[in-house]
Amino acid sequence: MHAATQWIRDVLSEGRDISIRLFKIMIPVLVVVKILQELGAVVLLGRMLSPVMQLVGLPGSMGLVWATTMLTSLYGGLLVFASLSADYPLTVAQATVLTSMMLVAHGLPVELRIAQVAGVRLYVMGTLRVGGAFLFGAILNQIYSRGNWLQEVNAMTWIPPAADPSLAAWLLGQLKGLAIIYVVILGLLVLMRLLKRLKVTDFLTRALNPVLRLLGIGKDASTVTIIGMTLGLAYGGGLIIREATSGRLKNRDILFSLALMGLSHSLIEDTLLAAFLGGHISGIFWGRILFSLVCIFLLVRSVSRISQEAFDRYLFLSRSS
Repeated sequence: MHAATQWIRDVLSEGRDISIRLFKIMIPVLVVVKILQELGAVVLLGRMLSPVMQLVGLPGSMGLVWATTMLTSLYGGLLVFASLSADYPLTVAQATVLTSMMLVAHGLPVELRIAQVAGVRLYVMGTLRVGGAFLFGAILNQIYSRGNWLQEVNAMTWIPPAADPSLAAWLLGQLKGLAIIYVVILGLLVLMRLLKRLKVTDFLTRALNPVLRLLGIGKDASTVTIIGMTLGLAYGGGLIIREATSGRLKNRDILFSLALMGLSHSLIEDTLLAAFLGGHISGIFWGRILFSLVCIFLLVRSVSRISQEAFDRYLFLSRSS
């Protein structure tokens, strides 16, 4: 009984420490983003992105959707997408291009800050996420257009309910979100301890080691990478911050792991949301995974050519940053 009680206390203590560290990053960023949103920054960015959207075969009005997604969250972008769908109907191919770009680049203020605290320089991850989203969208657009695939009119199978615009509703929503993150982190810690005790972690590491080794990600970063890819960057990022500050992970493993998580994370929940809005699985799931793996493979090969001094100077921050 004493051992079980101590085990629970250890999990709660560890979950509290990880969550507090994560919330210290998230809460100030969420407040700043809300202020910018109220000042019209999202609309302004949407107008700036209008020509960019046309380059990937989308109406310029979809710039507002992507701007909202990048500055707030995937859910925020989905609401705007649903509100514009009647006036700007898309084909399934166009919906797949848009939702795929949203999946790669969303919630950037929070997620980029998480990566920065873990050690990756802000502009490195920002360029990877935004540039990767645009490149992925352009590739999908070319594939669907040249093959004349998925050209039927898109029909959403789920329309998100209208959000309450009041400040109180926003505050309540953020508190609920933070509470969910804390509960999920506790669950992940319990799961990781059980998997380690049952030696499932060792099995998964051995099974995935060839792929991770090919990508350049060390086995010590495999577990948190898998968590981030399946559940989300906030959860995987919180754990990788803990690992990064503990010194158990190499700096290059942190970069490659976060880069892979950044391009392809929350493969379950986010993919389902994109599918409800009309995104085709060829792009939002299989295409995203393949694109992410190729990008990380190329990133690893490129980084391996630079010196450690250049890596520390241009790509990674010191622990005190």
